Amino acid sequence: MYNNKTFRSVTNTSNGEVSSETIFHYHQQDQIVWADYAGGDIVKGFLLATLQNDTSLDMRYEHVNTQGELMTGKCYSTPEYLPDGRIRLHERWQWTSGDGSSGESIVEEISA
Repeated sequence: MYNNKTFRSVTNTSNGEVSSETIFHYHQQDQIVWADYAGGDIVKGFLLATLQNDTSLDMRYEHVNTQGELMTGKCYSTPEYLPDGRIRLHERWQWTSGDGSSGESIVEEISA
């Protein structure tokens, strides 16, 4: 479902660091999903998730930003299946580092 898919951020709340320049490369093996990501304010990032029965993702993420800070958080992503077959992920996230604030974002699969 998620293996070898590439996503780009569409929207994010102002306290997030992911932007439209951030690209995510997803991989999947059974119920485990992971991705690497970079772009914009993010130098290098990784996420690890478990695929839930409803195809949502319960994930943890970590990245280094352009200020050299190591940032961590947790995220719950719910998929929406677009008419053209792509996946749009609606995400509710919270920092587990920094100020601990939370936000919402949307990332969409980039067509091959």
